[in-house]
Amino acid sequence: MTLNIQPFPYQGSKRKTADQILEKISVKPKRIIEPFAGSAALTIAAASKQLCGNFLINDSYEPLMKLWTLIVNKPSVVINGYTELWNAQIKDPKAFYLEIRKQFNKDNDPIKLIYLMNRAVKGAIRFNSHGEFNQSADNRRLGKKPGRLMKDINTISLLLKNKAIISCADYSCVLKNLKKGDLVYMDPPYLGTSSGKDHRYHQNLNLERFIQNLEFLNERQINYMVSFDGKTGDKAYGNGLPESLGLKKINVNGGISAQGTLNGKHVYTTESLYISSGLQIYKEDESLFNIRAIN
Repeated sequence: MTLNIQPFPYQGSKRKTADQILEKISVKPKRIIEPFAGSAALTIAAASKQLCGNFLINDSYEPLMKLWTLIVNKPSVVINGYTELWNAQIKDPKAFYLEIRKQFNKDNDPIKLIYLMNRAVKGAIRFNSHGEFNQSADNRRLGKKPGRLMKDINTISLLLKNKAIISCADYSCVLKNLKKGDLVYMDPPYLGTSSGKDHRYHQNLNLERFIQNLEFLNERQINYMVSFDGKTGDKAYGNGLPESLGLKKINVNGGISAQGTLNGKHVYTTESLYISSGLQIYKEDESLFNIRAIN
């Protein structure tokens, strides 16, 4: 099992399913890349298992990547800043959260972002039509205690310092600079979660453009894995990727849905994992397979 650590809750995080995804990798890749990093759960899990010694963590949301830069390279800055905010909220947590959210939407301070994410309802980011963070606080709790956060962030820094490059760019820019031996794991936002009244992601995903980028990876014979759609109970999220890409689709058990539990329902989540052709080794029974890295 991988280490059960995370610096902040993040809706859609693959922390719970990282083991199932990583167990498909039988040979160490030269580098693991997450173009839609978010909570970088797969990178953290892979580093804890020593599956790879080089990583690239990327996301197009700049405040998040500034936070990741501090977590990996200057963990004490994050710990001290978070502790100060956590202690300052005690007298009036609800009003304090609203004030920090207001300030963050003006200065994009990454320390304020980690505080907001640890207090937000469902551990989920939401944005309004102006691109401002607008998720409410979960007023039943104060967020992760500073001592626990210190332990998690220090562990992550030890795992990734001098091993991870952190960048802020559109995912397509990252994909253009890959090399043979790289393994790309992509967890883009589900279609429909980055549009509407309350965006779950700060930027839309254009499906046609995304598929074109996957075709580009196929042409260059770059190995990749994509978590793209899924189901919670009988409700489906996202659309499947086209068969023309030559990907193998398997189901990953996401466990009991936290959202379902909040709604008083006991339902399970199933996520789809797509695997590029260069990673597929089939036995007679195609439900049993391993993955190798092509160097």
